[in-house]
Amino acid sequence: MTAVADRSLGPELARTETIGADTDVLVIGLTSSEDGPAIVPEDLFGDVLTADVRAELLDQLGAVGAKGKAEELTRIPAPAGLDGVTSVLAVGLGSADKLDAEQIRRSAGVAARSLSGTELVVTTLSGLDIGAAAEGFYLGAYSFTPFRSDKSAPKPDERPVARVELLVPEPGYGEEALFRAQLTAEAVATARDFVNTPPSHLFPAEFASRAQELAEAAGLTVEVLDEKALEAGGYGGVLGVGKGSSRPPRLIRITYAGGPKKVALVGKGITFDTGGISIKPAQNMENMTSDMAGAAAVIATTLLAARLSLPITVTATVPMAENMPSATAQRPGDVLTQYGGITVEVLNTDAEGRLILADAIVRASEDDPEYLIDVATLTGAQMVALGTRTPGVMGTDEFRDRVARISREVGENGWAMPLPAELRGDLNSKIADLANVAPHRWGGMLSAGLFLKEFVPDTVQWAHLDVAGPAYNTGGPFGYIGKGGTGVPVRTLIAVLQDIAAE
Repeated sequence: MTAVADRSLGPELARTETIGADTDVLVIGLTSSEDGPAIVPEDLFGDVLTADVRAELLDQLGAVGAKGKAEELTRIPAPAGLDGVTSVLAVGLGSADKLDAEQIRRSAGVAARSLSGTELVVTTLSGLDIGAAAEGFYLGAYSFTPFRSDKSAPKPDERPVARVELLVPEPGYGEEALFRAQLTAEAVATARDFVNTPPSHLFPAEFASRAQELAEAAGLTVEVLDEKALEAGGYGGVLGVGKGSSRPPRLIRITYAGGPKKVALVGKGITFDTGGISIKPAQNMENMTSDMAGAAAVIATTLLAARLSLPITVTATVPMAENMPSATAQRPGDVLTQYGGITVEVLNTDAEGRLILADAIVRASEDDPEYLIDVATLTGAQMVALGTRTPGVMGTDEFRDRVARISREVGENGWAMPLPAELRGDLNSKIADLANVAPHRWGGMLSAGLFLKEFVPDTVQWAHLDVAGPAYNTGGPFGYIGKGGTGVPVRTLIAVLQDIAAE
């Protein structure tokens, strides 16, 4: 198995002021209107994309029916004026008055996914938004193949595009934006790799080991608690969930000390979830390899905060366990004592994520952070309420709304959700401080948020992101998202950290 740290996760990205003679494909943007498609940007690259060449391109594209509709792809032979270019790929951007960074990112991703087997691509999308174009190409070209033998490994003409050169009009143009975009895309891809690695190869101890390797290589402080340290420390939630597996749980803490302001990140790290004794249906259970996507996101984000040298301190507290049924597994009706002393009656062992998160939230809060964000593939109710592409965001009102707004700005679509007071009483237990589920199915995502709220200090600004659907794509590819791990919500988290750092 190739370690996450050793794998090339996307194409090489670079800026260029010219279109080289060995360019396989030139990717251009096309907007749509009632007057027909238009090449954008209009005037930025006049020296290399002359008026005559643009006119010929539009004639050829019109002749084959290109409209410029969002994410439409039209490939034509390069006109004579583009010496050394083999072909031109026009990618639709939709209506010019609705064009934004996310559409550029999606269109670049669609273009990248169509260019398998291509060595060198040059694009003018960089003239619209170099950061969005870079992220889209990098993430659209992502593929996960470490477990394919020679029998099914991609052939040369099936491999992702190797190098993308982003055309710029002058030296220095977009240099900082490209730097940040590349680091962000690499972090998203790292999270995807973690999620896509099967549970046979990414169990709690291995997950902690790989995270530790990446963090120490970045110069960060790492603490790993094994099952003995968890027992000694009183981490009843992590231990209760993990005791059904032969592969014991872990809790890892990674700290980037960049400044006085403290932010805590907590991520659910269930490396596989059978549901435990409250076992899930067999159909689609294989998708539960993704139940550690929250952990993957916060680990990748903490590493990214360090690479970007943000002037804040970020600590990721990540509980890791495998939820299995066995003779040693916790039972419905058991009572466990969470880290910090709150007792919980476990009515459903498939509501395990909130149990390990509760331990981690209390531990993270001991660092006295100003902000705390937890991320989890927590409830199927998230998908019932919001679908598979919209994370639910809960928490303290002001910070919840801020996180949701930033999430939409970066294209990850977070949506603020309430924590209704009337649902809290449904989590009362007849024998313990709390029950881990309500006795009904109404507002399940919100009830889970209310459970977690019990462990968050009133002094902390808190946001809880439920990414059960958005973190793992079980359908067909779209935009810069392929099948499997998506890396959501890494881009939301880093944007929130940057916003906090700018306060």
